[in-house]
Amino acid sequence: QVQLVESGGGLVQAGGSLRLSCAASGSFSVINAMGWYRQAPGKQRELVATINNYGGTAYADAVKGRFTISRDNTKNTAYLQMNSLKPEDTAVYYCNAHTLRIYWGRGTQVTVSS
Repeated sequence: QVQLVESGGGLVQAGGSLRLSCAASGSFSVINAMGWYRQAPGKQRELVATINNYGGTAYADAVKGRFTISRDNTKNTAYLQMNSLKPEDTAVYYCNAHTLRIYWGRGTQVTVSS
């Protein structure tokens, strides 16, 4: 079992920045990929960014150049640095982790005001 806890969400004005964290705990030998997803009201959950355990990253087109995903394997923690935030980035942000199965956190709310 893997437990994921997201933190760092909040309310920010357009153009501002936030840094999300996702801490993994529990019983596992290695976490392969970790990812950030988001779900806005009335919309489906969508991929934001992923990072594998070698540091390889991928981003949704909507966040390229503004968001940066990273991870600290010694802390089993993934981060999402979000800069130049826009109102359309408002959503609940979820972290996931891939071991032998996929685990999800409960999410953290990000609200960007115009």
